Amino acid sequence: MIIRAAKLRDMSECAEIVNAWIDATKWMPRVHPKGDVAEFYRDTVFSRFQVFVAENDNHIAGMIALSPDNTVSALYVHGDHRHRGVGKALLDHAKHEADGPVELWTFVANRDAQAFYKREGFKEIGRTDGDNEEKLPDILYRWQPGSAEVEP
Repeated sequence: MIIRAAKLRDMSECAEIVNAWIDATKWMPRVHPKGDVAEFYRDTVFSRFQVFVAENDNHIAGMIALSPDNTVSALYVHGDHRHRGVGKALLDHAKHEADGPVELWTFVANRDAQAFYKREGFKEIGRTDGDNEEKLPDILYRWQPGSAEVEP
C-alpha cells in the first residue's frame, strides 16, 4: 500500500467509497444523490483541499481530505480494506502534512470512528445536537502535535 497525493482521475473511485459507506450505514441518511456526491468531490474537495489516497494493487483503498486549516473533512476506507491499517496510515499522513493541530468531526452514532480517533491521540473538544445537513449529533476532536499518540 502506498499513500500518495490524489489525482483528479481518482475522484470517481473516492466518491464511490463515500457513497458505498453512506448506503451501508443504517443510521446515515442519504442527503445528496450519488451523482451530487461525485460532483462535490470533483468540484470542491479535490479543488480546495489536500487529498491523499491509499493505493493497493492499483485500486483506491481509502482517502483523506485535509483543509487548509488542518481540518480533516473526509476520511473513508473502502469496505474491503477496513481494519487493515489503511485509515491509520491516511490519518498519520495527514498529521505529518498538517502544520499544527488537526481537527475533525465524527457523528455520535459512529462509535467505531470515535474509538479509532481516541486510539490515534484525538481528544474530544466539542459536540453539537445535529446542526449539520444530516441533522445528526456530532463530536469535534483535536489532535495536538507532540501529544500521546495512543490512548492507554
